[in-house]
Amino acid sequence: MARVVVTGIGIVSPLGVGSRAHWEALIDGKTGVRRVAAFDASGFACQIGGEVPAFKIGDFVPKSYRKATKVMARDIELAVVAADDAFKDSGLQSQAYTQTPNFDGRRFGCNIGAGLVSAELAELGAAMTTARSANDPNRLDLGQWGKDGMTQLTPLWLLKYLPNMLACHVTIIHQLKGPSNTITCADASSHLAIGEAFRTIQRGNAELAICGGAECKLSPMGLLRQTLLGRLNVSCNDDPGRAVRPFDADAAGTALGEGAGLLILEEYDRAKNRGAKIYAELVGFAASQDSYQVTQPDPSGRSYAKAIANALADAGLTAAEVDVIVPNGLGIASHDRAELAGLQTALGSAAATAPVSPIKAQTGSLAAGSGVEAATAVLALHHGKIPPAINTRKPLGGVKLNVSPQTRDAKIDVAVSSVYSLGGQNAALVFRKV
Repeated sequence: MARVVVTGIGIVSPLGVGSRAHWEALIDGKTGVRRVAAFDASGFACQIGGEVPAFKIGDFVPKSYRKATKVMARDIELAVVAADDAFKDSGLQSQAYTQTPNFDGRRFGCNIGAGLVSAELAELGAAMTTARSANDPNRLDLGQWGKDGMTQLTPLWLLKYLPNMLACHVTIIHQLKGPSNTITCADASSHLAIGEAFRTIQRGNAELAICGGAECKLSPMGLLRQTLLGRLNVSCNDDPGRAVRPFDADAAGTALGEGAGLLILEEYDRAKNRGAKIYAELVGFAASQDSYQVTQPDPSGRSYAKAIANALADAGLTAAEVDVIVPNGLGIASHDRAELAGLQTALGSAAATAPVSPIKAQTGSLAAGSGVEAATAVLALHHGKIPPAINTRKPLGGVKLNVSPQTRDAKIDVAVSSVYSLGGQNAALVFRKV
């Protein structure tokens, strides 16, 4: 099978727009978790989150495509900006930048994980107001909605909120005509999308692929859902930098965020022949499903462990060879305990010695945007630096964990990024220095 390498990285995160901005802020120990500014969150118990710094979407698409930005939800914008960053980083010239691309679009795939795209309340609410029940203004009259309410929405309204539109816009902008797919498995979406692109290139069905995921959980609807599930830290509104404490004894819940992390994968010989910058080789991928509960991971972590162990086996590596792990680390005590159990099962004694770098304390929970974590694992390997675990001070349950509040220089040959999602989907990726 073909070897697959990473030749481009695109990141949009609460720490910065662009992979360089994200990485520099990350290793400096900065946090992007702060009070929500995008909308009035004063009525919510949790009023903090990881917001991406301001950007103008028109700056990241060709002039001829700017009209299409009117039907881009926030999630789509994040994916488009991350794709622009990844292409510019890779040295690949798509039709977004030139009339003479330096690749065959028919051999370039696109796999972008997505989540539940929340509708903009101002737009949807105005339409729903016209369909209030005559007997109870707090209820929606479905007959009236069908007659008058729906007509208040623009004909292309739905195209802003379909999860496959992230990949659609990226493929149209860059004229990518290879295998394309959208995966919606919550937090595991990005890793599963990268894994599918990996297999596509390995089999020879494509030479390149842009893959990862994007999602914006920071919306009134997103905040309400997670509040009702009891997953958010509601005690740190005045101290957002300490809100998310992965694997810490004082873990009190997570904070929502938004972001996108996309990798450009390329067949090794092709990348080498064009003199591409090679960040790392993707050598292992595996997925699993625990079928435990919709709202809680399996406390034993067995299925999560299976994904990591199988990814290492796919790479032909042992747990002792892992030099850094970028885990899920949500900062929800029950979830973190389950993840620690899985890491111990998968890695054995190496679970206590392999450096661990949970980054959600600095970004918040990015859900399908967890491709940011996969990209961070690649950057850690490439730069030989382990990002800090800024809020992990007292390991949960007294478990021995190799974490540090400061960035560490290290010889990194193998990096693992692992993730799980509500509903039980797990995935793991293994990267190796070339």
